[in-house]
Amino acid sequence: MSSVGTTPTTPHYHFDNLPLKRKLEDFDSTLTRIRKNSSSNCKGKSVIDHEFESPTFENSGNHFLRGESSNSNYESTIFPLQFFVRMISGGKTLVLRANLDDTVEMVHQKIHKITGIPVMEQGLIYRGKQLQWEQTLKQCGIQNDAGLQLVGRMRSTSDPRAWTVITELVSSICRICRKELPFVDPRIVKIKLEQFMELPLDKGTDTPFISNNNKKVMKSKEERIPNSSDDEEDEDHKKNKSDYCKIFMDACAPHSLVMLYVSKEKRNQECADECIRCFLNFVNDFNGNCSERAYCATTVLEFCKLLRMMVPEDDLLYIHCRSSLGSMLANVEVGHKHYRVCGRDGSEREIVVAIGDVFLFLKEVEQRIFKDLVLTVESDSSIGPLKRDVCDFSAFLQPVLCFIGRELTAAANSRKAKGRTRPLAQEVDLLFSLFTELICWIDECLKKLERCLAVKKENDVINQSGWAQCLAILKELHSISLLYPGSEDRFWTIMRQNKTAVSGLIVRYAKRADDNSWLLKHKDILDFESRRHLAMLLFPEVREDYEELHEMLIDRSSLLAESFEYISNAPISSLHAGLFMEFKNEEATGPGVLREWFCLVCQAIFDPKNALFVACPLDRRRFFPSPASKIHPLHLRYFQFSGRVIALAMMHKIQVGVVLDRVFFLQLAGRKVSMEDIREADPCIYNSCKQILEMDAEFVDSDGLGLTFSTEVEELGTRKVVELCPGGTGIVLNSKNRQKYVDLIVQHHFVTSVAEQVSCFAQGFADILAEGKLRETFFESLELEDLDSMLLGSGSDVCVEDWKLHTDYHGYKKSDPQMVWFWEVVGQLNAEQKKTLLFFWTSVKYLPVEGFRGLASRLQIDKCLESQDHLPSSHTCFYRICIPEYPSKAVMRERLLVVTQEHVSCSFGTW
Repeated sequence: MSSVGTTPTTPHYHFDNLPLKRKLEDFDSTLTRIRKNSSSNCKGKSVIDHEFESPTFENSGNHFLRGESSNSNYESTIFPLQFFVRMISGGKTLVLRANLDDTVEMVHQKIHKITGIPVMEQGLIYRGKQLQWEQTLKQCGIQNDAGLQLVGRMRSTSDPRAWTVITELVSSICRICRKELPFVDPRIVKIKLEQFMELPLDKGTDTPFISNNNKKVMKSKEERIPNSSDDEEDEDHKKNKSDYCKIFMDACAPHSLVMLYVSKEKRNQECADECIRCFLNFVNDFNGNCSERAYCATTVLEFCKLLRMMVPEDDLLYIHCRSSLGSMLANVEVGHKHYRVCGRDGSEREIVVAIGDVFLFLKEVEQRIFKDLVLTVESDSSIGPLKRDVCDFSAFLQPVLCFIGRELTAAANSRKAKGRTRPLAQEVDLLFSLFTELICWIDECLKKLERCLAVKKENDVINQSGWAQCLAILKELHSISLLYPGSEDRFWTIMRQNKTAVSGLIVRYAKRADDNSWLLKHKDILDFESRRHLAMLLFPEVREDYEELHEMLIDRSSLLAESFEYISNAPISSLHAGLFMEFKNEEATGPGVLREWFCLVCQAIFDPKNALFVACPLDRRRFFPSPASKIHPLHLRYFQFSGRVIALAMMHKIQVGVVLDRVFFLQLAGRKVSMEDIREADPCIYNSCKQILEMDAEFVDSDGLGLTFSTEVEELGTRKVVELCPGGTGIVLNSKNRQKYVDLIVQHHFVTSVAEQVSCFAQGFADILAEGKLRETFFESLELEDLDSMLLGSGSDVCVEDWKLHTDYHGYKKSDPQMVWFWEVVGQLNAEQKKTLLFFWTSVKYLPVEGFRGLASRLQIDKCLESQDHLPSSHTCFYRICIPEYPSKAVMRERLLVVTQEHVSCSFGTW
């Protein structure tokens, strides 16, 4: 440490316009001289210059309170007391001499004469206590060669208790680090920090703090009436965490805690680690206004900067601080640089985090991800990028993207982007370099995954930890690519070239909590399995706790009506949990019964007799809303009920054996219906429209068809003319307007006539999605064939060999005669009998598109201890069938033919 020998000759600054921290720094070289140790063997390690050295006094002129003299004997006689005053950082030390009867205020005046620091800004700490102005040095117990600490004085302030606590905290840390006597237990630091964080907070978030340069300063502590309850209320109220962060920063607490953390003693490090983490938690959950959140974020930023200089980049505390900063940036404005604005009370407040600071950490995290991607490509044992690094990358990237987008838009609107000058050239180029570096290596990772999938089983490869974060990295790269012309095309080209790998990553790692919208809009790069997975994530997760499920007790004889009442009148939130189904007067309950109910109720909903839907002539499994459904007074509520049932079936992953017509599907996706789309829905109208478009123009212009822009419709047994457009009956069809005529015909018959029905069905379907606004996104992300597979299943006949391959045995062996006979009989059944037997066994009427592999669990055959006269029984919830030990193949065949009768299989089974 260097001593101050002469009074500074530099001119004094106007301290009233500077914050306390800055005033002390101006006269103390640097508050804490922390720098990178370039000569250190350990990369990233840092040191504090002379922090723990004893003070030296080379060529130091000693400063006296009552004059100066070169006569040492005279000095010792008049000034019997010599002591040292350390500046707050320890960078300089004043050597002062005084009489024991001199007051503390006289010492402050001498310090002002030497340093220029105003007396009102000074505070002196001795043995952990702040010295009062009116006390003499003798009363304060100042001894010869004593060491005093100069700190910022608690002036007129609305929070003296906070200043008292934080000053004691900083003072304790200084004594610990310098190993002063008496030794201070590090636990005192934690206690002081807890006291600081437990100070009363204002519940509001729009409270200004009192600034040093505020002209409307509150009454000083000396001017207040002692023991006034009003004073206590002033101190206890109108405080928030940003106010305490300002005190925390002005007192240099972050520097002190980091100084304690980098000390060599383990207990000091552990104490500092715990204190810093506690303080980060204290400010991280703050929900104040923009400027208050920004001030809290700058406090965390200060910790990050200090630790970044002092410790390696893989230090756990530093990583925790960096992650905390990233999470706070989501609610903080990022700008060109730090700046302050004046509040309504005249106080200053810092409201912006500098973009350069954010880029600093973004680049650091990107480099870690880059190195891990390289290792993933070059080594099969690499664990890949860490989740915390990818999360931090995303946290720092989002404010950067918002800032660049906002600035570029503003520049374009103000026409500042013209000519050769590019706005934000440095920031844009830096971000593009990050994108280029990462996109190259993520491409290599995907290519390696493609090669691995070609030679190994998918699950064995995808489940390796090295690939876990690739999908999250791709999402962030897509966000960056939107800023640069040509980069988005490059990104999607790489995705298409590695379609198998990308689809595998989606199925394995895409989660319900993730934002997958960037993938849903590009279904062409995905396969069916990945598209289905993403679509299913839009549904709520089915609960396993029966107490949370929506319970239904249905009479089979009134299946549709009672189901309608249960589902239509149910709160949406209860349906999101899932369903628990039971038929009246039947013992069976559970998932198996629910699967059966779905099949039965869908069969009733789409039954043409109920006039809700009509089947397509060319494919009787496809259905379209019937324009004639309005004959039923509740038909719109039934369409909403139908939408809920279909969505619930998909949420429960149950195939119901019906599919939607293309025209219906397109409307649910919010897309336009064309003439080609109605081919299967109504071949007659399709062929008529096509002939009109292909007819000779002269024949059409001669009014040979005799058509106008109107059409006849049948409604409640009567026919009436409907105009396709205003004044349509007076518009004659010709070769120039025939395309418009065809479009209006299609629009009327397939959109306008059923608009209400489609809207209600769509609303019912949206009710079941986790977010109703995602309904169009759901259908837009799928191909019609995808929806067919999800609702209808495989559509092919049951494969006996696949059936056997996915069946286990309990009590029987595969080679037992009964099992040999069983499979022989099953193989001789026709397609419908096989489906009926499967339904009796599992309540699965339509297998998933993957076949038996797609079921929730394997099937099981149990040996039944009942007599040979009994029929097989099933536990559909567990995919289990119980077969007695029949004596012959003939008996086995006879019993199985009985259970394959449809009236038996639809109401058989026990729990």
